[in-house]
Amino acid sequence: MKKRNVVFAGCGGITGAWMNAVKAFPDVKIVGLCDLSASSIDAFSERWKVSPVSAGDDLERVIRESGADTVFDCTVPSAHHAVTKTSLAAGCDVLGEKPMALSLDEAVDMVTAARNAGKTYAVIQNRRYLPGIRRFRQAIGEAAIGALTTLDVDFYIGAHFGGFRADMNHVLLLDMAIHTFDQARFLSGADAEYVYAADWNPAGSWYRHGASAVAFFEMSGGVRCTYRGSWCAGGCNTSWEGQWRATGTTGTLLWDGDSVLSGERDAGGTALIHDFAAVDVPPEAPIEHTGHAGVIRDFLDSLHAGRTPGTDCTDNVKSVAMVLAAVESAEAGKRVKVWREAHT
Repeated sequence: MKKRNVVFAGCGGITGAWMNAVKAFPDVKIVGLCDLSASSIDAFSERWKVSPVSAGDDLERVIRESGADTVFDCTVPSAHHAVTKTSLAAGCDVLGEKPMALSLDEAVDMVTAARNAGKTYAVIQNRRYLPGIRRFRQAIGEAAIGALTTLDVDFYIGAHFGGFRADMNHVLLLDMAIHTFDQARFLSGADAEYVYAADWNPAGSWYRHGASAVAFFEMSGGVRCTYRGSWCAGGCNTSWEGQWRATGTTGTLLWDGDSVLSGERDAGGTALIHDFAAVDVPPEAPIEHTGHAGVIRDFLDSLHAGRTPGTDCTDNVKSVAMVLAAVESAEAGKRVKVWREAHT
């Protein structure tokens, strides 16, 4: 395989998840480091034993001096638009942290920039690369519960991050719900059309704004999806992947977000509540690379093969649109239309 010459844009804490993956990938060569903080660059270099060709706070210069062809964007969400545009303009393919952007205009602009540059821009949606969700998706697709009609998910985690998240507006919707909303699209094969959402900051929250939220999505094909969540839930936490119920025309599947998957189907009868029979769920199939490693490996393989990666920006913008429409609905207090490219 041709080695990819990579610049890390952003050298903070999230890079650990990336480096734990790429240190095992022989086709990745780290040639540049870029961060506003020189101490962050030094800490990255020391921890991971990296000696970059170029380093500093000017991304365009670091790309040029290092000869990079790929950028891993590990910056804060507010920087994603600028980092991606700069990287694409410099001739690099880009894999970036979620969310793509904090506005729909920026997200669409990033998709357009990638198309115009003839480069790949993909986004880390690591939940797609977990054995549990693949198994759940397979079970839904095998139609043991009939045609899917409804997805319900609960997400309750008491996460004490500190840092930039503590001061974000709509923190749960903007910084975390992208994972759950993208999971809903991945599981259902449907795209969101309308949403009614609300968020609030409950008493005792250690965030400034919007640590709890609910949302109701009307999806294509008649599927409906409900979301309940909180990032300041004290106790009885769900998994980070959420707790899911998939309802079909003839049965229901339950997934705990980890390894427990079960279901029942209508077995007929004449009583008010029919009899039910257990659904045969598929066994969990191992995935060679999971989480961040799965997304990064798919991105690299797609560049080698000349194909579109699974989390390409042209797909991920539809998940970002769900987030931003939910924020719009929460602010307006009304049902709003979710952007889809076909609508423009």
